[in-house]
Amino acid sequence: MGTDPSLSLNFLKGLKNSPEQEVRILLLGLDNAGKITILKQLASEDISHIMPTQGFNIKSVQSQGFKLNVWDIGGQRKIRPYWRNYFENTDLLIYVIDSSDRKRFDETAQELAELLDEEKLNMVPLLIFANKQDMMMAATAAEITESLNLHTIRDRIWQIQSCSALTTEGVQDGMVWLCRNITTRKK
Repeated sequence: MGTDPSLSLNFLKGLKNSPEQEVRILLLGLDNAGKITILKQLASEDISHIMPTQGFNIKSVQSQGFKLNVWDIGGQRKIRPYWRNYFENTDLLIYVIDSSDRKRFDETAQELAELLDEEKLNMVPLLIFANKQDMMMAATAAEITESLNLHTIRDRIWQIQSCSALTTEGVQDGMVWLCRNITTRKK
């Protein structure tokens, strides 16, 4: 059962006190993880024609004086070295994992570890969307946590959230968690 993506904005509107302030969210993950689908769902856009991100997408949503900027950077291997060009001033990091593609968990673990070692992302809250939970062979959030050794993350607050970008199930819960934690970080 999906939820209305615009409901996420009701939770997000309280993140900043001043209307001229913005929240910068970096949306990363390997290619085909579902990043653009999540982004389009958050922006209440049609997801019937999804194309892989070549470069980057930025979606800005305004709601009651609040501006949310989500940067979706392509996850193809040749693009990943350029991710670091987008780290500056990141308030939140969302990392999307294709839970049904177990063969790529080692690659995912390596990329995520490199991101968490980046100085510019130090202490930035991390939400991991364990996407594609609607697929029969999807690993659970607990399996992914174990496989990626997420329990060893000690330098930031983090959460893994099972979700389906296609149905939006779990996306709302992840956004609520983000809202609580960016508010805490900004104080």
